[in-house]
Amino acid sequence: MHPDDVREDWAERSGEFSPEYYAHLGPNDVSETLADAFSHYLADDAAILELGCGSGRHLAHLREQGFENLHGIDINAESFDVMAEHFPRLHDAGTFHAGALEDVLPEFEDGEFDAVYSVETLQHVHPEDDWVFEEVVRVTDDLLATAENEGNNPTAGDQDVSYVNDDFPLYHRDWKRVFSDRGAAQLLCEPTSRDTIRVFRAL
Repeated sequence: MHPDDVREDWAERSGEFSPEYYAHLGPNDVSETLADAFSHYLADDAAILELGCGSGRHLAHLREQGFENLHGIDINAESFDVMAEHFPRLHDAGTFHAGALEDVLPEFEDGEFDAVYSVETLQHVHPEDDWVFEEVVRVTDDLLATAENEGNNPTAGDQDVSYVNDDFPLYHRDWKRVFSDRGAAQLLCEPTSRDTIRVFRAL
């Protein structure tokens, strides 16, 4: 798929894997793991950015754990209408940006966020857009966390791709390698039945 096709698919998605779909699922074990890691390493006033925040189920859980300086980016503008309905306190208190990561991240200052994380979002970045991973590290002052589907190949390259429902692509990457190559040091790794959760320190 062309990078523009990948972005357009997510910007207009409805039904399965849409903002409404995830709002009904609510927080999950990944939400809890991220909250535990951030509570261990960060102060309550830390600025936290979620990449591909959708309707905010993971951010809502962070808010319940005492974090208040919350930010999110999502390519699907409908996400924030769904957030206002399902997580209204998060919607009113947080700062959110509608747009592609490739367009929004360059607008931020170096180290603007104490923590940056993604949950099944970076796995959809087309290989031609992998420059955006440099931007992810650039805007991170301290912690970077990923919860992504890395596939069955622990040394997956950027061309290792599978398709969900023969529809949209998942690019399976070795996220330890991706971010270590960009100057981040891995602090922990926790495999789950679906994803691999990694936490890095930006150096």
